[in-house]
Amino acid sequence: MFQGPAVFVLIVLAVVVFYLLRAIRMVPQGYNYTVERFGKYIRTLPSGLGLIVPFIDKIGAKMNMMEQVIPVPSQEVITRDNAMVTVDGVAFYQVLDAARATYEISNLQNAIINMTMTNVRTVMGSMELDALLSQRDEINHRLLSVVDKATEPWGVKMTRIEIKDINPPRDLVDSMARQMKAEREKRANILEAEGFRQAAILKAEGEKQAVVLQAEGRREAAFRDAEARERSAEAEAKATEMVSTAISAGNIQAINYFVANNYIKALEALAKSPNQKVLMMPLDATSMLGSIGGIAAIAREAFGGDGDGGQGSRKTASGVPSVPPRS
Repeated sequence: MFQGPAVFVLIVLAVVVFYLLRAIRMVPQGYNYTVERFGKYIRTLPSGLGLIVPFIDKIGAKMNMMEQVIPVPSQEVITRDNAMVTVDGVAFYQVLDAARATYEISNLQNAIINMTMTNVRTVMGSMELDALLSQRDEINHRLLSVVDKATEPWGVKMTRIEIKDINPPRDLVDSMARQMKAEREKRANILEAEGFRQAAILKAEGEKQAVVLQAEGRREAAFRDAEARERSAEAEAKATEMVSTAISAGNIQAINYFVANNYIKALEALAKSPNQKVLMMPLDATSMLGSIGGIAAIAREAFGGDGDGGQGSRKTASGVPSVPPRS
């Protein structure tokens, strides 16, 4: 009697459980599921627990919403200066709209790869080789701007595009190495020549300074010599004036002193002459002795002494004092 209803209840419970299992969908973190009803997109299930209508709705696509990386295959690119290089890289992207990434483009990753490779040829083909090797940041920025704009209708955000390797041909690499070596040698020669130039300038400046200092020294010496000669001339003039005054006063001994002094100086100059080899003596010894005697007489008169021991000096007929005879 109760066997029929019990079986019915069990069947109903089984149907409900099966229905719930078909209606409940667990969406993992980082994923979005698209829901299709009779083959048409109706909504997107976010991460977590989601419900659909069994037998009517179904899961269309399970889209990864995390940032993903795809390698860009290597390809040959001809630069603007007709140099052929081999280039590869990587691209980073993130799906922002699961529905558009599913239904606006077929095979999203393949489309991104081909779009990136095409724009690599476009961007790098418009640059010269030197700029290509030295301006990778600019290349990456231009590629990212172009590819991101192209993939925007697909609900995709391009986050980064990086060029990994740029490989010129071997002969071109060797030529660049020779060019770099020649440039370095050129800079080394320039630096060496600049060093020699600076050394020559410093040497010339030193020689100039030395000449200037020598000229200043000679000028100072000449000035001092002139000053010494001026003072000597002044002294000579004063002595001459004093002798002239003594002569005018009738002092004949002053004349004897003046003549004897000049006579002795002349003999001294004659003896010191570099061309003088032989000096014949005596040279008018009588006159010399007479002059010396005049000098002695002047000294005795100046000091008031009696230098001849009380005998006194005697004058010759010419008025020149004579030397007393020795005992």
